[in-house]
Amino acid sequence: MRVRPVSAVTGALLGLAALVFPLLPVLPVQHARAAEQTRLPVTIGHRGVPVRAPENTLASIDKAAALGIRWVENDVQRTKDGALVVVHDTTLERTTDVKRRFPGRAPWKVADFTLTEIEKLDAGRWFGRRFTGERVPTLRRYLQRVDHNHQRLLLEIKAPDLYPGIERQLAAELRRSGWLDAAHVRDSLVVQSFDARSLRTFHGLRPEVRTGFLGAPGARQLRAYAAFADQINPSQRRVTTAWVRAVHAVKGPHGRPLEVSAWTVDDGDRAVALARMGVDAIISNAPQVVEAALTDEEDYATPGLPLSFLGPLDFLSASQP
Repeated sequence: MRVRPVSAVTGALLGLAALVFPLLPVLPVQHARAAEQTRLPVTIGHRGVPVRAPENTLASIDKAAALGIRWVENDVQRTKDGALVVVHDTTLERTTDVKRRFPGRAPWKVADFTLTEIEKLDAGRWFGRRFTGERVPTLRRYLQRVDHNHQRLLLEIKAPDLYPGIERQLAAELRRSGWLDAAHVRDSLVVQSFDARSLRTFHGLRPEVRTGFLGAPGARQLRAYAAFADQINPSQRRVTTAWVRAVHAVKGPHGRPLEVSAWTVDDGDRAVALARMGVDAIISNAPQVVEAALTDEEDYATPGLPLSFLGPLDFLSASQP
């Protein structure tokens, strides 16, 4: 169902809520449908906006900013000489010209190349000629650009088993880049991984930072994950209303209900369906499509009722774990 927002005031309040408290559901006060139909999920650009620009590049997050997408997701790995870089695959072949530049270095693993070598690669021309010269960014440069764009970051520790100690190195880089101050920790950063051990390690190092486990554990397993994860982030194919309710019924390490960020959703109708199931965020290659569908969906606002947030926000304080 696609209709105009119910009122300018309601729309403005919803927009302000999404900016200030990005992953908390906005609910009408004392309304019977609140838990079922009034969640407005946050939209997260998967590797930026990869349908418009080469994934995980500065161009991709700039495109997200231009489209009004406030959250972006990326993937962090480590070079042979210890630099943290933003790239998805554990090999460089798909998204750079490494095969042409270094033909004798197959299988072109990220971990087998120095930062100097990787910085020579073209990470844009494969996507389109106008992106020729785009580079694989270092994490530090990427963080600077996200800040410059006034965006927020869902950061994935990619294949941590290949990079022993990357959690401590990541924490150090986030601190050096200013991303562990109160403002960033409060509403601009979530660190996630498919690797529960790695996520637990990072949580132990920087427990004030929100974390997300990539997967869909069964209801009986959720409390174990809640010891070190604030979010449970499943493939959208695994999401059901009952499972989302089970996740929300468990409190995470900051004393708040666990959140759900579903991936990867590029269809507006599917995004609306997931929103009705109660997910808190939707990760998308086409975030502008998802955001437009969610904005137009009438069931997320109820006329005549004030808006509130779920409980106190003390858990977001940087002084907490």
